[in-house]
Amino acid sequence: MAEIMSQNEIDSLLNALSSGEVDVEEIKNEVDEKKVIAYDFRSPKKLAKDQLKTLQIIHDNFCRGLNTFLAGYLRSYVHSEVLSVEELSYYEFSNSIANPSVLSIIDFNPLEGQIVMDLSPAVGFSFIDRILGGKGKLFDEKRTFTEIESSLIRKLIKQIMDLLVDPWANVIELSPKLDKIEYNSQFVQIISPNETVALITLAIKIGDVEGMINICIPHIVIEPILGKLSTKFWFSKISKEITKNEKDSLKKNLEKGKLKVSAILGKTEITVKEFIGLQVGDVIKLDNLTKNPIEILVGERNKYYGFPGTKKNKLAIKITEIDREGDENYERNAFARRN
Repeated sequence: MAEIMSQNEIDSLLNALSSGEVDVEEIKNEVDEKKVIAYDFRSPKKLAKDQLKTLQIIHDNFCRGLNTFLAGYLRSYVHSEVLSVEELSYYEFSNSIANPSVLSIIDFNPLEGQIVMDLSPAVGFSFIDRILGGKGKLFDEKRTFTEIESSLIRKLIKQIMDLLVDPWANVIELSPKLDKIEYNSQFVQIISPNETVALITLAIKIGDVEGMINICIPHIVIEPILGKLSTKFWFSKISKEITKNEKDSLKKNLEKGKLKVSAILGKTEITVKEFIGLQVGDVIKLDNLTKNPIEILVGERNKYYGFPGTKKNKLAIKITEIDREGDENYERNAFARRN
């Protein structure tokens, strides 16, 4: 239907024509020109924009859960986010996969069919390095995963896969199951090459290592629930309060996190000349007396005081006092006791 102009718009157009600001011929040419968008009838679009938008919302929530879980599991800074959600053919997806890659084939129960989670090798090796106590550094070498590495990856993928359950809960109660992991895309043919899929691309950063996670969901798998993949249905199902399971999961992941604790024996200042002249056996006098407790830092913050000693042939610190500075409840109660 053509747009109806208001009286003000009509008056403005007439004034522009009268003053010569708008050329009549230009208007005629614009009317004659028609905007045509190419449409391929051989592969019509099967997913509406609203359905793709809902998939993005679902996987935005998945990324938040993934960040929390991996930060505790790998003891490292982790950030992931959705880069794109698009519709394409399975052939286009499989052709874009690098070899080797970590390709997890997942049964998308209770829906019929499977999905593919593609993990870039850089991310896979970083996972393994962190799990084994390393710094999660970037590996430039291109090689397949060893049996031990494959076992570690499989265990981690199972836990990552379970994180899909909560984000999809407003649409369907999933029970995903890991079928197998392949490292060559030629061995992964879950559907016909011409079938339509939704491809969700995530960017993930673990420390200094960056990579991608691709989640390929065939249209035929989610076809029975396409009616629920709408933003209207999604937001009508969202709970206003965090569930008990979410609270327990968050608390459990936080408890796995590790904190750096250090003890400061004391401090002093020396001249550059004294520093240059230091030798083995020299004694540096600190500002702290032996009878005074030393500072115990948690991260960069002074949290406790205590005395150094030994326990079972190892250096140890006995906590004798808690630093309550900045604790509003403690200061409020202390003020009440004094008065």
